[in-house]
Amino acid sequence: MGESAQPAAGATPAAPLLEVDGVTLQYKTKEHLITATYRVGFQVYAADRFVLLGPSGCGKSTLLKGVAGYLKPVEGQMRLKGREITEPGPDRVMVFQEFDQLLPWKTVKQNITFALMNGGRCTNRREADEIAVEYIRKVKLDRFEDTYPHMLSGGMKQRVAIARGMAMEPDILLMDEPFAALDALTRRQMQDELLALWEDTHFTVLFVTHSIEEACIVGSRILVLSPHPGQVKAELNAHHLEHHNVGDEDFAQLQRKIHDMLFADRILEEEASPHG
Repeated sequence: MGESAQPAAGATPAAPLLEVDGVTLQYKTKEHLITATYRVGFQVYAADRFVLLGPSGCGKSTLLKGVAGYLKPVEGQMRLKGREITEPGPDRVMVFQEFDQLLPWKTVKQNITFALMNGGRCTNRREADEIAVEYIRKVKLDRFEDTYPHMLSGGMKQRVAIARGMAMEPDILLMDEPFAALDALTRRQMQDELLALWEDTHFTVLFVTHSIEEACIVGSRILVLSPHPGQVKAELNAHHLEHHNVGDEDFAQLQRKIHDMLFADRILEEEASPHG
């Protein structure tokens, strides 16, 4: 498994929240059966900001779909709070990269109350409205609760999607490259806002990215995956990084370490290629 990282001292619960144990995941295309990951294993603890990092095609998003319950492993097992994951559930909420994940015919507040009512967290509209307003405030969209999605910027839409996911109070929030489609400045702002939300509520997040910098900013623990099929190359701690000092030496050192790991894989791939 390579290098291993444990949660920060004093923050480790008695048992992991999520266990991914020797998981191989496959999916079918029209022509092939693709092995996305091979015997991947890791553990996520409560309040972790756990990042899955690797090149395109290493199975990051496929792993997230497995944790969400949309894809069953052909080998190994995924467990949440000790129970095998066999189907989707409200204890795991996804936030996607796409901006069209909101219901376009519902306002910001209605998108959140709809999820609360249909996801089983709330049984009456008044309670759902109160929770929706609370989380709209947390993502700084107080003035937009009656606005429809087509009137929002990409970053604002992602704020709504995050608010909706957090309002459900899932055991784990699953984020699939949620800021990748944003411009660089908005992306950096959203990273900061996500960290500010985490400081407020200490939710647990499993975050997928192919950006080394984003992994170091967002993550408290980083799982580096090798190219296709994805295997665990290393697990690294980032608890020590000061996220408001992105350019400092600790950041640079960790980014160089990850870059060297991924670059070494690319060199090996090129050398193995018959056209290399």
